[in-house]
Amino acid sequence: MTARQVRPRTRALALCGAVGLLLALTGCGGSSDDTKPPTASSTAPPAAPSASASASPADPDAVVKAVVLEVYSAMWVEQMKAYRVASPDGTKLADFATLDALSAFERDLATMKKNNTRVMGGVGHEPEVTALDLEAKIPTATVEDCVDLSKWKAERTSGEVIPLPTAQPLRYVAMARVERWDEDRWMVTEYKPDGSRSC
Repeated sequence: MTARQVRPRTRALALCGAVGLLLALTGCGGSSDDTKPPTASSTAPPAAPSASASASPADPDAVVKAVVLEVYSAMWVEQMKAYRVASPDGTKLADFATLDALSAFERDLATMKKNNTRVMGGVGHEPEVTALDLEAKIPTATVEDCVDLSKWKAERTSGEVIPLPTAQPLRYVAMARVERWDEDRWMVTEYKPDGSRSC
């Protein structure tokens, strides 16, 4: 753990009242497959993928943006694994996100465990890198994502389905800060949903 990982935790998620969970879920109409394992290894940053449809070949930062999005998506794959069993055990969350970004997720999991709930559905993702500063002392990327809870399904361990609150928007914007640390490793350092912004 580097010195940068030890920072005061910040509140990152909004309370989803009726479910009793703090939901910070991202994606908008995209077909993210939350069950696929991340392609990144637990000891190294994801390999730089070739520029894809998400970034124009003319974009000089296309490869960097693709790596940022791969790390962000890998964090969510691991997070959904944790939500399905209400525990971070056996996941690689710490490989993709810092304590600051994970603190609210950990509160989610503690609440889920206490209330005997779990998540069986999925969350759509359509993230985009909206800002990139590679000249900063700590290179930083901003990811904007749209939360799509249309396939989200929370239930008690008994199998009883827990509906989302009627006031809970099915789609809303979330922002993430991703930083490049030592050895060219990108990490999600902050995650903030904004339920007031629909998408």
